[in-house]
Amino acid sequence: MPLRTAVIGVGHLGRQHARIHSALASEGLAEFVSVCDLVEETALSIAAERETEWTTDWRTLIGRVDAVSLAVPTESHAEISAALLEAGVHVLVEKPISRNLEEADRMIAAAQKGRALLQVGHLERFNPALAALRPHVRGPLYFEIHRIGEFTARSLDIDVVLDLMIHDLDIVQWLVGEDIEVVDVRAVGIPVLTRRVDAANARLEFASGAVANITASRIGTEKIRKMRFFQPHDYIAVDYATRRASISSLVPAFGATARPGVNTRHLDVEDIEPLRAEIEAFLVAARDNLPSPVSGTEGRRALALALRALERIHEHDEMAGINALKP
Repeated sequence: MPLRTAVIGVGHLGRQHARIHSALASEGLAEFVSVCDLVEETALSIAAERETEWTTDWRTLIGRVDAVSLAVPTESHAEISAALLEAGVHVLVEKPISRNLEEADRMIAAAQKGRALLQVGHLERFNPALAALRPHVRGPLYFEIHRIGEFTARSLDIDVVLDLMIHDLDIVQWLVGEDIEVVDVRAVGIPVLTRRVDAANARLEFASGAVANITASRIGTEKIRKMRFFQPHDYIAVDYATRRASISSLVPAFGATARPGVNTRHLDVEDIEPLRAEIEAFLVAARDNLPSPVSGTEGRRALALALRALERIHEHDEMAGINALKP
């Protein structure tokens, strides 16, 4: 039988989850039972658009659904996820997994208790450009990453580190190797348009010798989502926004007068929406009892690194006399 699904929180991002849940239901992968939102007008509107039921109380979904997408403010992740997971409902929760490590541990424990699957929405893992590149990664040593967005009124309950940079913190750990320790974190950041950190830069050093320099801002004038990194004999470029990836390598010289050159390969990238790939992977894993595509432990690891970066930022801010609101 197809999994019975729901989307809890159908604001800006949640309504995209609802769109995809509806599409997957039409293809027979799931049965889209309901949307849920505290704002009755919003819940009713999205339910009508996607031809499903609606509710303003997520608790009424227990016993009626098998799996949910959770796209509510971070402050509510632990409360809602833990209750659903303990009841045996599989949960795909948007990043960051939670506000702090204690809440993350509570969610992981609830998933184990309820024998339910917990997946964290680190969307860039499902970007087709990264999927095409992943098999070619071997011993990366230096990363330069920029994630810049225009200012919006969304996600202002968290700093830019937890809002945007956490994507890249997760990806860098994933590519370097999740068993390789981050031995040093240095970071600076400032509030510009809000009381929280709106622009930040972090420098990570791994036990393997790899170094990552990551810049994130939500007050830019254009949208940039680019990662460049070096590994032995290769220069690799990824554009998350255009979903393109390339590998540039040195071409050896032959003959007495020949000069070496550079060969750039543009990888074949599958044309698939990352959010659809993420939700489909979640439902398949839940249905077939497979490991979580992005586990609670992996989401906790990304959060722990983000919180380390925020600690360094607030230490710098105190020294510089900057008054940023702490988490």
